[in-house]
Amino acid sequence: MPRIILIETSTSLCSAAIEQDGRIISSRETAEPRAHASRTAVFIKEMLDECGLRVQDCDAVCVSSGPGSYTGLRVGSSTAKGLCFGASKPLLAAGTLDILVRQALEEGLPEGCTAIIPMVDARRMEVYCAVYNTEGERLTEVAPCVVDASCFSTELAAGKVLFIGDGAAKCAPVLDSANAVFRQVNPNAAAMASLAE
Repeated sequence: MPRIILIETSTSLCSAAIEQDGRIISSRETAEPRAHASRTAVFIKEMLDECGLRVQDCDAVCVSSGPGSYTGLRVGSSTAKGLCFGASKPLLAAGTLDILVRQALEEGLPEGCTAIIPMVDARRMEVYCAVYNTEGERLTEVAPCVVDASCFSTELAAGKVLFIGDGAAKCAPVLDSANAVFRQVNPNAAAMASLAE
């Protein structure tokens, strides 16, 4: 099994992890505002030191590719590229919405769930989102959406829908349906492991 450095900086949560043999062996995170630039590289050094590893001992680096905060994504990708360039390792990328869906599947879906809609906050009533089935397969393109009462009516009519991400809670009053379940979370590096593999 590969050993991969995982970096997730697409939202307000800055997180990093090291995955080895299908499990997370070290992780760090902070929700401190605007800490991505000052904490990402420090987290990676701390984790490598903790595990007695160097970047050269890892097989690849995987970074979140968005959608998300431009500044956060820029910090994550530049850190990942620097590690890969310096150690001659491959660079992998995982979509932010795919990471949120992995988190939903790992945490468990609500009973009767028929769809997962990850949402990344894009300010006001806009989110980046896509529709996934309960196996984690994306059914629609990733796109910005101005959320109103008519959004996702087909999915909500078909059964329970899990809305997950940092844009989920603000949509709860608008998507007023007994079939809507909301989980306000940020994507986390630990959930990237299976995608990176």
